[in-house]
Amino acid sequence: MNYFFTSESVSEGHPDKIADQISDAILDHFIAYDKDSKVACETLVTTGQVILAGEIKSDVYIDVQEVAREVIRNIGYTKSAYKFDADSCGILSALHEQSADINQGVDRGEKEKQGAGDQGMMFGYACDETPHYMPLPLDMSHALLKELAAIRKEKKSMGYLRPDAKSQVTFEYDATTNKPQRVHTIVISTQHDPEFEGLKAEDLQDKIKEDIKNILIPRVLKNYPEYTKYFDDNIIYQINPTGKFEIGGPHGDSGLTGRKIIVDTYGGKGAHGGGAFSGKDPSKVDRSAAYAMRHIAKNMVAAGVCSEVLIQVAYAIGVVEPMGIYINTYGTSKIAMSDAEIAVKIQEIFDLTPAGIEERLKLRNPIYLESAAYGHMGREPKIVKKTFKNAYKGDKEVEVELFTWEKLDYVDVLKEAFGL
Repeated sequence: MNYFFTSESVSEGHPDKIADQISDAILDHFIAYDKDSKVACETLVTTGQVILAGEIKSDVYIDVQEVAREVIRNIGYTKSAYKFDADSCGILSALHEQSADINQGVDRGEKEKQGAGDQGMMFGYACDETPHYMPLPLDMSHALLKELAAIRKEKKSMGYLRPDAKSQVTFEYDATTNKPQRVHTIVISTQHDPEFEGLKAEDLQDKIKEDIKNILIPRVLKNYPEYTKYFDDNIIYQINPTGKFEIGGPHGDSGLTGRKIIVDTYGGKGAHGGGAFSGKDPSKVDRSAAYAMRHIAKNMVAAGVCSEVLIQVAYAIGVVEPMGIYINTYGTSKIAMSDAEIAVKIQEIFDLTPAGIEERLKLRNPIYLESAAYGHMGREPKIVKKTFKNAYKGDKEVEVELFTWEKLDYVDVLKEAFGL
């Protein structure tokens, strides 16, 4: 008997994702001007208000209010009708200096002796369901909302769209092979104007449903042709199932940094240690070690070590070496080694100290805002130029490599190590 698995995503205009993007934009600005900055920035958004809190240790001053407004503006909250507007919302900063007790365990003078910024366990996961080794339900959930946001910003069709949206995709899986067979259900809830082209909100719903099926879905299939084989005429569509979605964004729900950790990772596949990512500099292993585990897992599947793998690592605050590493290949290993033996070999290949992870993945760079919406994992590594503005230090243009943890740069190393 087949089974069903579901994952969801949220748009860049979702309140929690607004908070994530503000936190990561602030982090990027501090790191751009001071690579050694220690940042733990939390954001709360609600009707007409942004509150910033957390701890920062840096040699540079950043106008965090202006950074927040620019993020909100770029997302698309630029109208007073949204009850949350980049130019008029209040912004309160309660950021303060990092605890000396934490700092003494992290900064040891010599970079290689840097301790973990906190205790905890972090997970990485990869599978062969998509070309970039991500679970298919989450991958498609992200794709639907990225395309919906692109349509909204192009302003060529679906002119009623507002920034807040959610998606959810249910796949039917073969219980014997654990492989995805078909899309069972697609759920899209998208915020919209009260009326459009003479249509009131209730009557507008029929048009939204038609546009999702006739504009969004074909566009997704064109840009992601690997999805086509999973579509048939029996898919169930639930579009704005409450009947309308006019009130949204921070006016509809408050948003907090770090409240979408499953959207950020693997959509419920594998496991999650519980620590959020956004607003944290890479000395916080909640973030850096989760990226490192994803990097290892993806390269293992790409190298043919296994078809699916979950990796866990654990740290103690202020301690350099991890407490241990655990690997589960779910019975898909293609080599004559136990999962425990594979774990020993992985520890020999990869430096899992906080400093080693930072250096290998180039994490002391302003690369984080781009990760704060549509998932931190499964993204395309690329080199971009970013410009930062600072009234005191002057404008700064930097060239950075995004999503380094998604690079397949250890495939040959792993093939050699495992005799593949």
